[in-house]
Amino acid sequence: MEIKNIHSHSELLDNLSRTKNAYLLLYKKESDNSTCAKTNIETVDLTAEDFHVFAADVSEVRDIHTHYGITSVPTLIEFDQAKLKNVVKGCHDSTYYKSYFEHLIYELKADANDKPSKSVTIYTTPTCPWCTTVKNFLKKHGVRYTEINVAADQNAAQSMVSKSGQQGVPQTEINGEMVIGFDQAKLNRLLELKAN
Repeated sequence: MEIKNIHSHSELLDNLSRTKNAYLLLYKKESDNSTCAKTNIETVDLTAEDFHVFAADVSEVRDIHTHYGITSVPTLIEFDQAKLKNVVKGCHDSTYYKSYFEHLIYELKADANDKPSKSVTIYTTPTCPWCTTVKNFLKKHGVRYTEINVAADQNAAQSMVSKSGQQGVPQTEINGEMVIGFDQAKLNRLLELKAN
C-alpha cells in the first residue's frame, strides 16, 4: 500500500478535502513501534478508489498531532469527510490493518449502493467462530453493520437476550428483526440478497 507523506496540517486538510475517507499515520522516524506500524501498513495489499493513507513524522511535522490532541505515536487516525472518526494507537500486525481497512472499503461500497441501507447490528464475542462467518458473509455482500461485543458490554448482552430470548451468539439484528446463528436463508431474505 502506498503511503503519502504529509508535511503540514494545511497540506493534510487540502488532501482530506479531495477524498471522502482517509487515514493518517502519525509516527516518529527513530521509534521501533512507529517503524513497526508503518511497515505493517505498507505491506497491506489493498486498492480502492477514494481510499488514501497519509503519514506524518511528528519530529518534523509539529502542527498535526497537537491539533487532534494526539500525545503518543504511532497513532493511526481515521477521517470521514475531513472529520476525525476514529483513533488506533500502537503497532498492530498487517492482518489487523488489512481487516480494519477492508471494513472501510465495504462501507464505501455500501454507501455507493442505490438501495436504502438497512440497520444491521451483530452481537458477537471474541472467541465465536460463527460470528466471524456472519461478518465475512456481510462483508462479501457489502453490507454495513455495527458490531457489539456482548462479552465486554453487559447492558448490550441483556438487550440482546430481551430481544431474542436467546443467549448464544452470533445474533444479527436487521431492522429490528433478530437472526440467531448463521441462518443464511433468513439473512438473504431480510437483506434482500440473492441466494448463492
